[in-house]
Amino acid sequence: MTKVVPAIAYQQTPAPTPNQEPKQEEIVQPPSAPEQLLQQGKELYKTGQFFAAANLWQQAAQSYGEEGAILNQAQALNYLSLAYQELGQWSEAKTTIETSLKLLQSFDKLEVRGMAILAQALNTKGSLEIARGETETALETWKQAEATYNRAGNEIGKLGSKINQAQAFQALGQYRRSKTILEQLVGELQSQPDSLLKVDGLRSLGVALQTIGDLDQSKEILEQSWAISQELNANTDTSATIFSIGNIARDLQKYDVAFAYYQEAAKRAEDGILKIQINLNQLSLLAATNQEEAALDLVPDIESALSSLSPSRSAIYARVNLAESMMKMGNGTGDIRMGNGQEDLSIINPQKVAELLATAVQQARQLNDKRAEAYSLNQLGKLYKQTKQWDNAKDLTEEALEIAQQLNAADISARAAWQLGRILKEQGDINGAIAAYGNSINNLQSLRSDLVAINPEIQFNFKENVEPIYREFVSLLLQPDANQDALNKARQTIEALQLAELDNFFKDACLDTKPVQIDDIDVKAAVIYPIILSDRLEVVFSLPKQPLRHYSTQLSAQKVEKILQKLYSSLYPGYSNEERLKLSQEVYDWLIRPAQADLQKNNISTVVFVPDGFLRSLPMAALYDGENYLIEKYSIALSSGLQLFPQALERQQLNVLAVGLTEARPGFSALPGVEAEVKQIAADLNSEVLLDRKFTREAFQTEVNSESFRVVHLATHGQFSSNPEETFLLTWDGQLNIQDFDVLFQKRRVGLLKPIELLVLSACQTASGDKRATLGLAGLALRSGAYSTLASLWSVNDQSTSVLMSDFYRQLTQSKSPITKAESLRQAQLTMLKNPKYNHPYFWASFILIGNWL
Repeated sequence: MTKVVPAIAYQQTPAPTPNQEPKQEEIVQPPSAPEQLLQQGKELYKTGQFFAAANLWQQAAQSYGEEGAILNQAQALNYLSLAYQELGQWSEAKTTIETSLKLLQSFDKLEVRGMAILAQALNTKGSLEIARGETETALETWKQAEATYNRAGNEIGKLGSKINQAQAFQALGQYRRSKTILEQLVGELQSQPDSLLKVDGLRSLGVALQTIGDLDQSKEILEQSWAISQELNANTDTSATIFSIGNIARDLQKYDVAFAYYQEAAKRAEDGILKIQINLNQLSLLAATNQEEAALDLVPDIESALSSLSPSRSAIYARVNLAESMMKMGNGTGDIRMGNGQEDLSIINPQKVAELLATAVQQARQLNDKRAEAYSLNQLGKLYKQTKQWDNAKDLTEEALEIAQQLNAADISARAAWQLGRILKEQGDINGAIAAYGNSINNLQSLRSDLVAINPEIQFNFKENVEPIYREFVSLLLQPDANQDALNKARQTIEALQLAELDNFFKDACLDTKPVQIDDIDVKAAVIYPIILSDRLEVVFSLPKQPLRHYSTQLSAQKVEKILQKLYSSLYPGYSNEERLKLSQEVYDWLIRPAQADLQKNNISTVVFVPDGFLRSLPMAALYDGENYLIEKYSIALSSGLQLFPQALERQQLNVLAVGLTEARPGFSALPGVEAEVKQIAADLNSEVLLDRKFTREAFQTEVNSESFRVVHLATHGQFSSNPEETFLLTWDGQLNIQDFDVLFQKRRVGLLKPIELLVLSACQTASGDKRATLGLAGLALRSGAYSTLASLWSVNDQSTSVLMSDFYRQLTQSKSPITKAESLRQAQLTMLKNPKYNHPYFWASFILIGNWL
């Protein structure tokens, strides 16, 4: 389970749910000798002294046994199990909590207090199960805890168990169910009287909302927790909550704000694990923002605080976290440069970092915490890799990988296998490196649902820790003499990367996939996979019933992107036609020229692109061979990968829901050409029309869910962005975003209504300056469940758009023999190309077809 992986870049505030961590106010009893032991243990536990706390709770449990106070003994054993979990002593934790539960189950009938302790023990049992990867079992245990709290009339405890369940659903990749539970909890917690348990519950809820990416609501809930804890003068709780708010600011890349929150949290925190974690986050933030001097000033205090902690999983992870930040501050390594980028930085002594990590490994072995051992060994291997001590790096990384695989810890296995692949590549063992990278990719695929969360405990930052693995693997596979097996793996890997990007965009692993070959789809179509690698542009080329081939252009990723950016800019009127055609021909030479003869020889009529990076923002129709545009030879379609190819229904008479805005809305100009566009569609096809005031969110949803329209045509302002919150379509009374599409088209996705044959997004555009904006376009298309989507990459003159759309529908419905949607678009674009008024690519090239082109 990835839930217990430590943060590398920064740590999350410890967020045990209500009734999971010992709380002073949970169960009030008269003071006694064992009760004093229990209370002293709580104080030690709060400061991270888990070994000492465990000793006291063990004594308390024995004392209660002598007195015959079975409920008290069960409670002490419950606390003791929590301490053992923190220490990584899983066998002892399991035995202890099972003993606690047996004591409680020995009662024929439990009173209210006994039921509360039983529920608390069930929560502890669930936390042990999820830490050991038994997520579904943990979910059932937490449901039992909720029911027990309910019988005890303990509403706060019941809510805490629900938060636990939401976290289990997250671990299972069921983010929508998790979010539904959390949204219900918001209102339920508000109605509870203010108390320390409410403070803890709100904080746990806020952290859980942050995990699923709902940062605004997370911040709002955490601020409520903060306000109550201040009223109650609960300094430690206030510190933990402020720390969590700082983590949200960091997620939002508001680094100055995050640092201010961290400083305030550190002032309020008592000495112990929380204060260390706050300081570690400050350190990693300073390191990441090149504030080396301030970062170095923090290191001695953190080292001193760590030395006072007894061995525990939290202490081990804190050491690894410190080592990671120190490595980033520069020590002659090559991975992350700081300062002036010189090769011989000696800010941190590598020997000092090695000793820190060796201590972490030693403590993990002392505790028999295999997971912490694997994690620490892998980081030590990373240090040796950065100092180019390849044999030591290889041995340590292989040891970490072996332990992680024995534990089925896919997250650590993915990191270790990636690291091993890099080491083997440096040693010249290409076959070994390919095997290691393949291992890493397989583990990433098994983690698919976990990777989408913005969870600081997982810390698989997509751009830093996921995408490079795919690209480096493809680079190794695509050697000049690559065989068919390697080419197939490269194609599958780049499609998997496309899927991972979409999962990352949605923050939800929601897309169903299946293997599909081009031969099964269209024997007159070829597929081109351009892949931007660090040192070259590769193209994998697929023809029906033929072996794959590939070809490359030796240009760095930076140079490729620079040329693509220039080409994009040249597509606007006013730019030199000569320069535009020159750039367009250069990209044509990269992507098409080497395959030109094969396209002609095999009578290909449609070229399908699975574009990579900034290529997604470019219209392939405008590529130029020196005499003609690509659209003059072939129909063109885009796909996020054939594994997402949607099977269309048999072509029937098209009925259309045509909606649009002609009048200006706040912040958006009028679109006078839309009226003619929509009315022409209505005249030519069986249509339902919603225009201007009639095009409201409610009216649109009613129409979408009332009839199985084959085509939904939206002629309105809209924007596609790499941020789902900034991807929207404008209605008369507001906006439709990705989440709205999820709800709007739900009946079609689950089969209650027939899916949409074609979704048309007219007058929309990609967000300016957003390199990954077309993820928003793909997102809207996929969330609608439409088989095909026709959209524009930029907002075109609405008069010319009206002309193109009218001709597209005419081609699609009135041709003498049925033609594909891709060919219908091609013919409409060719008509525009022949019109002197609209022959510049700006007017016709922006329209692209995504998905099923047939």
